[in-house]
Amino acid sequence: MSDSPAARLQALFEGHRLTPTQRRIAHCMVRRAADVPFLSSVELAELAGVSQPSVTRFAVALGFDGYPALRKHLREVAPAETAVEDALNEYQQAVEAEIENLRHLAQALADPGKVERAGRLLAASHPLPVLGLRAAAAQAYGFSYFAAKVHPDVRLLDEGGTMLTDRVDAAVRAGATALLCFALPRHPREVVDALAHAREAGLTVITVADSPFAPVAAHSHVLLPAAVGTGLAFDTACAPMLLGRALLESMCDALPDAQARLEEFDAGAAARGLFVE
Repeated sequence: MSDSPAARLQALFEGHRLTPTQRRIAHCMVRRAADVPFLSSVELAELAGVSQPSVTRFAVALGFDGYPALRKHLREVAPAETAVEDALNEYQQAVEAEIENLRHLAQALADPGKVERAGRLLAASHPLPVLGLRAAAAQAYGFSYFAAKVHPDVRLLDEGGTMLTDRVDAAVRAGATALLCFALPRHPREVVDALAHAREAGLTVITVADSPFAPVAAHSHVLLPAAVGTGLAFDTACAPMLLGRALLESMCDALPDAQARLEEFDAGAAARGLFVE
């Protein structure tokens, strides 16, 4: 287990049955892991968009007498890294944070069972819808681009609106059995709604999200967390991208003709002079 503040918080939350409001608080705390030990219950409630009593009830649900006891616990277990971080500029700190996210992902992949299961589910779905809106659109596009080289029918869903549900339904009618979703902050409401609809339509939902407590968790059969960096004005998503590539590798392993398709593409690309050597 990683020794990062976010990883410690996730370990603290694991094993507890949390309400949707409590999951929202947990998600906010993981994203602001370095700041949480110094936030009041009112400040945390504001950040999470919940009421102050909800924060108190959340602390009690974790086994503490109240939020002050939870905050005291977090201060006691917080790693003493401030001096090192102060020596780095903001860009270096962002890079170091992403390195830590990747370390945590590597540790999570020590047991590859969930990724291997997800890869088999994706390989077996014909067609394979891949959903990602707004900040997650780039992740969905990147996965779809490479997946289309080995999977016969990949359908990218990177535009919201009233037709999103129609496109999910069309994939189901065509024989889809699973849907892959990339879900990153800030989480669009229509992604949550689309996943709820996909489950109701009978699809197995596999989601790459920034936290086990992200809003999409309740609508996912297989949730694969990969933290984003929050040190810059816009989030950085190296870990979700790498996890997407790991899913691609697992899917390729489950597709018997994946290697033949790749070789066929390479031969065609060479014949057309597609790439500059």
